[in-house]
Amino acid sequence: MPAEEWYVNGQGEVVHIGGYTAQSGGRGSGIVAARRDPTTGALTPLGTVAVTPSPSFLTRHPTQPVLYAVNELTDGEISAWQVGADGALDPLGSRSTGGAEPCHLAVLPGGDHLLAANYGSGSIAVFPLDPQGVPGERTDLVVHEGHGPDPERQDHAHAHMVSPGAGRGPTFAVDLGTDSVYRYDLDAATGRLVPRAPRMRTTPGTGPRHLARHPDGRRCYLVGELDASVTAYELTDDGALHQRGRVEASERAGHVQPSEVAVAPDGRFLYVANRGVGTLAVFTLVGELPELVAEVDTGGEWPRHFALIGEHLYVADERADMVRVFRRDADTGVPEAVGEPVPVPSPTCVLP
Repeated sequence: MPAEEWYVNGQGEVVHIGGYTAQSGGRGSGIVAARRDPTTGALTPLGTVAVTPSPSFLTRHPTQPVLYAVNELTDGEISAWQVGADGALDPLGSRSTGGAEPCHLAVLPGGDHLLAANYGSGSIAVFPLDPQGVPGERTDLVVHEGHGPDPERQDHAHAHMVSPGAGRGPTFAVDLGTDSVYRYDLDAATGRLVPRAPRMRTTPGTGPRHLARHPDGRRCYLVGELDASVTAYELTDDGALHQRGRVEASERAGHVQPSEVAVAPDGRFLYVANRGVGTLAVFTLVGELPELVAEVDTGGEWPRHFALIGEHLYVADERADMVRVFRRDADTGVPEAVGEPVPVPSPTCVLP
């Protein structure tokens, strides 16, 4: 059975929403499921399907009906569930990440390993996955070292994202604290990460947060949380990142703190969520650098994450306790809000 059929039933597609619970100062209770109408984009909440502490980022296995979450705690964990009807989650177990406040995780394309980024301790954890997608004991923990010029946010390493490459491409580890993107290959036999030197360094004070890969396999876009930037890169044949240029993440006045970044499946548009000013910035990708074509209000102040699903876009606003639904114009790429916001406490991630 195709992976997408595991969370689709006769009444619509089921998505999962992660968020912060009381353990991290949030108001959620765990992972929430919602039924999505593919035609209208509307979400109907189905309730909490997994009571788990601060599942702030979610991902799923490429071929098995398994969902994974980070538990963003001082003693960080990753947790796994088998996905059932109506988005129900049956626990498969949890594992320590060996670090603090894991905030992102990803499964390698082959489905045999899971990587997690420990923000608080600046490290990357590796877990083997059995044929059913169940995580085993951690096989590696790579700790980044260094700092950036911001004494409050960059006093030490803060791993913020892992982005596996396709084929022989390296896995990128984006580190806000050291203004770096580290490159790794995984030794499948040992489950250990092998660094590719040198690491790619951003402009000091950028505070790189998330990276989006273009469908062409060559272009990448990195958002700077601290300097409110979007930097365009070219991925070379040897897996290095060559900088093409930088643009502002927002044209709005006030505090701008970018969060999520994604490229549309057709490769024509780039989307950036900007916290503080509460916007979605839309860039066209026809030129050498991204060009801003629109900046849309999200209806809240703190758009933490968004997901592109079909012709719709779903924005999780952490502080406004809602998920906002948008319909994207196929020609212009510009999203327009549809319906009423969906109430979800402290949402931080929408999993397509």
